[in-house]
Amino acid sequence: MATIKRFEDIEVWQMARKFDYELFRVVEATKISKDFKLRDQMLGSSGSIMDNIAEGFGRSGNREFGQFLYISKGSCTELMSQCYRAFDRNYIAEEVLQSFLLKLNEINNKIGSFASYLGQSEFKGPKYNNRLKK
Repeated sequence: MATIKRFEDIEVWQMARKFDYELFRVVEATKISKDFKLRDQMLGSSGSIMDNIAEGFGRSGNREFGQFLYISKGSCTELMSQCYRAFDRNYIAEEVLQSFLLKLNEINNKIGSFASYLGQSEFKGPKYNNRLKK
């Protein structure tokens, strides 16, 4: 795996960002936009997926990064549940629900794979390299 220099280079972050925008467009075009609590929860969970990947990357250590990836996975599954609520309230069609669940499962699996890779990596992050140089 190539060295990642910026969180924007992380493929799963890019996927989460793209999904966040897609969700936003659906929310704004449906009755979800008027269900303020569900709207805020869905948009918050979606943003949290990408934001926790970015924050974990910024921590500069694999252990902390892994923890944030697992928080991101939690936000992903939380959003899946919220999508079911949107469907149950007749805000989105079944096709939209299935499309969202498929994409969220893919993102969730990629986050899990990335977290596993970090956990097995011998490289522990730049903050540990700086401590060794002192």
